[in-house]
Amino acid sequence: MKKIIAVVIMVVSLASCKAKQGIVTGETTDESKAAKEIINGHYGNFKDFKTIYIKSSARYEDNKQSQNVSAEVKIKKDEIILVSVRVLGFTVAKALITPTRVSYYEKIGGKYFDGDYALLSEWLGTELDFNKVQNLLIGRAIDDLSKGTYKATVENGFHKLSAVKGGITKDFLFDAAKYLLQQQNISQGGQEPRRVYVAYPSYKQHEKVMLPAEIKIEAMQKDKVNIDIEYDNVTFDENLSFPYEVPKGYDRITIDNR
Repeated sequence: MKKIIAVVIMVVSLASCKAKQGIVTGETTDESKAAKEIINGHYGNFKDFKTIYIKSSARYEDNKQSQNVSAEVKIKKDEIILVSVRVLGFTVAKALITPTRVSYYEKIGGKYFDGDYALLSEWLGTELDFNKVQNLLIGRAIDDLSKGTYKATVENGFHKLSAVKGGITKDFLFDAAKYLLQQQNISQGGQEPRRVYVAYPSYKQHEKVMLPAEIKIEAMQKDKVNIDIEYDNVTFDENLSFPYEVPKGYDRITIDNR
C-alpha cells in the first residue's frame, strides 16, 4: 500500500507545477481555437454528482514483486476520498484523503502517515492538492486545463494538448468523438528524471457520468512501477460512511524537511 500511495503522490506531484491563470493558446489562431474546443468538450463529459462508490480490482508490479488486490474507493465530491485495500477479503491498508489532510496506514509493518499537503509539498518540492487525486480516479485531466498555455495538435487520431514548464513536460490525449481522456504523460528530466504515464483504455457510461472502466499507471523514478486498475462496479449518490482510524500501536512515519 505504501508503494501504491507513493506512486499516486508521484503522479500528482509531477502534475502540480504552479500555473498562472491564463488563456489557452497554440502556435496559431486555429490551434488556439482547437485547444479551447478540446478543453470545453472534455469538461462537458462530467455531470454533477454527490458521491461515487467504486469496487475495483488492482494489480501492482515492480521489479521485485507483483500483487493482486481488491480496492474499495469512496468519493464524496470535493470533500473526501477513502480507499480500502483488501487481500482475500481482509483489509490490509486504508488511505484517507481530504482537501487538507493525507493519511494512510498499512497492517503489514504496522506503520502510518498523517499530515497535511504543506508537509508533503515541502518534502516533495512541489505543490499537491486534493483535486488532482480526485481527477485521476474519475478520468479527468489532472491539471486544471483552463489555466496555463497548451499547444493543440493531432497525434495518431487523438487530440493532444502539450505544455512544457519548469523542466516538466505534460501531454494530454483525448479521443476525437467525445474528448474523453485517453492518456496523460508527465515527465521531468534532470539528475533525477521521473515519468508517469496514465492510460484509460476503456470507459463505461453511467447515469451520472462517463467513467473509466480501466486505469493503467506506469511510473518511472529509478525503478519502474505498474498499477493496473479495473472498475468492477460503480454506484452514485449513496449515503456513504467514511470510517477511518489508525489501529493502536502503529508507528508513525515522519518526514524531516530540514
